[in-house]
Amino acid sequence: MGKIIHMVSGPRNMSTAIMYAFDNRNDTLGVDEPFYAYYLNRYTDVHHPGRKEILQSQPLDPNIVINQLEQQACEVDYLFIKNMAHHIEGFDLNWLHDAKHLFLIRDPKKLINSFARVIDNPTIKDIGIKDEYLLFNQLKAVGISPVILDSGDLLKDPRRIMINLCEAMEIDFLDNMLSWKAGPRDIDGIWAPYWYSNVHKTTGFQQQSTSQETMPSKYQPLLDEAMPYYQSLYDHAIK
Repeated sequence: MGKIIHMVSGPRNMSTAIMYAFDNRNDTLGVDEPFYAYYLNRYTDVHHPGRKEILQSQPLDPNIVINQLEQQACEVDYLFIKNMAHHIEGFDLNWLHDAKHLFLIRDPKKLINSFARVIDNPTIKDIGIKDEYLLFNQLKAVGISPVILDSGDLLKDPRRIMINLCEAMEIDFLDNMLSWKAGPRDIDGIWAPYWYSNVHKTTGFQQQSTSQETMPSKYQPLLDEAMPYYQSLYDHAIK
């Protein structure tokens, strides 16, 4: 069985670009948010774009999804699983006891501003940072120390941070993790048309011009709620 690299992220956080970087390796297969349909089925009041198509595109039973992932891991050297933290909230992660865990975080002000352009009035559940914090501590409690990566730091020096990340994950760094072809990839989830338009224009790690936009003041309470979770995780991040 190949090694599983399990990434936990919030939305609008360069998570798709990270997945592309790993999927660009010849020894790695990326898997895009395999529990998205499970999450939407569990929370019937969550109305994401493409909801009906997503529910039809994946199994709703998480045990079936886990079996599929374990089968895929047997076919490659590395299986890179991209998960949203709120998709797997409350999960028993024992099936990932041998995995390498990566938590991807982002400045909540930029995250909230970006997310709100797709779904208005986001909540702490929507942006995932609280669930990341809880999952991180869940793993720490059983002796697992996940690697934490801040997407803002990654953009400052992609090569150096990716080298440090690979070292922390105990895998070899490859140059082709820094660039890829523009456009969609076969591994994209069916929701890609709603969420991935920016990353499909990129050929590597690059900051979006919209990341400098001002966050509307109505989201200040959400930012105040999110910041302590972010800061606690950032204290452990790769620098």
